[in-house]
Amino acid sequence: MTDVHTRLLLTERDALLPVLRSTPDADFDLPTVCTEWSVRDVIAHCASALIRVATNDLHSFSPEDNQRDVDERKPWPLAQVLDELEHAYRLGAEAPSVAGVALGEWVHGGDIREALGRDDAYASEGVADAVGILVDRSGGRDIPATDVTLTDAAQHGVPDRLRLGDPSAEAAGQLTTDVVGLVRIAAHRRPELATATLDGVTMAELRMFF
Repeated sequence: MTDVHTRLLLTERDALLPVLRSTPDADFDLPTVCTEWSVRDVIAHCASALIRVATNDLHSFSPEDNQRDVDERKPWPLAQVLDELEHAYRLGAEAPSVAGVALGEWVHGGDIREALGRDDAYASEGVADAVGILVDRSGGRDIPATDVTLTDAAQHGVPDRLRLGDPSAEAAGQLTTDVVGLVRIAAHRRPELATATLDGVTMAELRMFF
């Protein structure tokens, strides 16, 4: 059976690339939630990071290193940038190390979709796998144990009750939101846009992406 991380990456490839291939060139200059990065820049980052992880050509992935990767691709024709992303997906799908970046690639896909005005920005295909990975990863993070109720769980094929943080700890907080709200809060993607009710915790305490 395909590993959940590989499945998420391949689902993202099959969903996002056709959108990008049919997007007008001018839209690749649209700004995204990633400060100072355009749609094209986020694509360049996604491709370069995924290739580095898949080929074990790692750097620190600091903002400065990531910016250098993006800047290196600025002179490239747009078609070359998209071709590299497709190549990166192929490499990533064959590498066990994709487990470390698949969720981030999917979230960045949401950043791109949001900039392009897509309604499914952070609830696109693969969202059930993305939420499952997010929940599993939260158990190893220093965030308060929080019981989550998702108001539209059935629509997205995810459980309506989840636990962020240590699954064995007593709950310190409660969060009621929809699937998009959960992603926005945990991934720090304009969390102020989430329709959410919190008790005992703050959005900042549930942030998993920096």
